[in-house]
Amino acid sequence: MAITNEMERIIEKLILASRWLLVPLYLALASVLGIFAVRAVQEVMHLFAIVATATESELVLAVLGFIDLTLVANLLVMVVLSGYETFISRIDTDEGEEKPSWLGKVDAGTLKIKLSVSIVAISAIHLLSAFINIEHYNNQQLLWLVIIHLTFVVSALLLAFIDKIAFSPHRDH
Repeated sequence: MAITNEMERIIEKLILASRWLLVPLYLALASVLGIFAVRAVQEVMHLFAIVATATESELVLAVLGFIDLTLVANLLVMVVLSGYETFISRIDTDEGEEKPSWLGKVDAGTLKIKLSVSIVAISAIHLLSAFINIEHYNNQQLLWLVIIHLTFVVSALLLAFIDKIAFSPHRDH
């Protein structure tokens, strides 16, 4: 019986320690932020280069592209920080050191909702870009873009509804 209990304890410790295998994934996602930063600088330089000759639609599309890039980068930060803190280890900061106000308050369910709402925002930007650039799309393509966007909206609403029913009573408010 003592051997079984000891084996069980070892297995449980190994399983708990396996969460550290997520660290390379979070580091890879964090490194992608560097790629996004380079891309953001390129986008801003492009925007300044075309500002004198661009049409209003081209400027709006360029700005929407930049907003889209920023939203995806925000998603990366949210996933890396809250995922690490939720699944691996609490992020300790020294007193007075800056820390996002939401860190430590986002559980897995809340993270899913924040991600789905961000995906809806990104989808809305793509849909708006398509409508601004409508001459490059046929009716069937536009219909599919709207259907896909509405699918994201409904999914986000359902996730929020399910989270509210199932998990909100268990959260500290």
